[in-house]
Amino acid sequence: MGGDTIAETFRDRRERQAKRGKTVAEIIEERIEWMQTPVRKADGEMRPRLESWENTASHLRRFIGSKLGRKIAADITRGDIQALSDDIVAGRHGGKPSVSNARHMRKAASGMFRWALRREYITANPCSDLEPLDPEHPRTRVLTEDEIRIFWHGLDRDDLMTSWDRRTRLALKLELTTMLRSAELLGAQRNELIDLDGEQPRLDVPLKRVKKRRVIQQPLSSLAVEIINEALKGNNTDFVFASPLDNKPMHRKAMADALRGDKRKGKVRTPGICQLLGLKPFTPHDLRRTAATLAGDLGFDDAWIAKCLDHAASKKSEQIVPSVTGKVYNHSKRMKEKRAVLDGVAAELRRIIGKPAPTKQAEAELHLVA
Repeated sequence: MGGDTIAETFRDRRERQAKRGKTVAEIIEERIEWMQTPVRKADGEMRPRLESWENTASHLRRFIGSKLGRKIAADITRGDIQALSDDIVAGRHGGKPSVSNARHMRKAASGMFRWALRREYITANPCSDLEPLDPEHPRTRVLTEDEIRIFWHGLDRDDLMTSWDRRTRLALKLELTTMLRSAELLGAQRNELIDLDGEQPRLDVPLKRVKKRRVIQQPLSSLAVEIINEALKGNNTDFVFASPLDNKPMHRKAMADALRGDKRKGKVRTPGICQLLGLKPFTPHDLRRTAATLAGDLGFDDAWIAKCLDHAASKKSEQIVPSVTGKVYNHSKRMKEKRAVLDGVAAELRRIIGKPAPTKQAEAELHLVA
């Protein structure tokens, strides 16, 4: 064996040893750097490789790095990950007992160790074949008609809502009216509002704000248009729900914070909307569920409601539809069905809150004022 070949063999061995000598903390930081590296997305924009990287980075650092960060990654075993998972579930990790946090930790760890395995930092993924977690019970909170009435009219009480911005309150109304997710509507821009004064108004949500990274065209009922017009009144920014600080959208957690209030170290500093109105606590997502339940009670087809929620329907008339049909071939937005559902929900909300639909003359006057 020649000298050059021997030297190359030693170099390779040193490189492999260096790779396998990395600590978990070092790999976590490399993984985070890789996740947040900008790459060109389907819409042509440059954005982080994993757009939810901040949440994953938090799970990696908070759960894994704090416990296993100093250990050599190649020495981590299935038992280490299982013990960490058990500690999180039992609340021995410094926080409240949480199956959900254990599930997030496992997902973040599994992705990182698979990534590390491909780079030869480790020789086996320690997240394989972990003991299954107990199932999480889905949330079922749906507002009653009385709660909807109290909530809707309570949001209009400026004397009671002194701590919460009017546009934040309007955004809460719009989530109940449109079934959109918080991030999808809070980032809404003026140029995404289509035919707002016409017969077929809608909001076009670009894929970068959508959970499943697909464009949403959401029809707007007359009630939703009223809310948006009020939000735009006196608003000189590019955004429907602009931050009071600058020409940018409200923070994605603004509505959730308004509902639950400002809590620090277990103490309520500013009462939330739920507390102010004497309502059992709920989240912005519960407003989506409430609207969907109203639509179901009105007799609308589940597949139509699923489209309004941007959920992918897996069955049609008890027949399983291949996923490629919807992903590649069928790009119909089902606007007619979605508009029927959302108009129906708006009519039901008007009945509940006791607010009649505006006349054409009133609508025209509203647009002139706006």
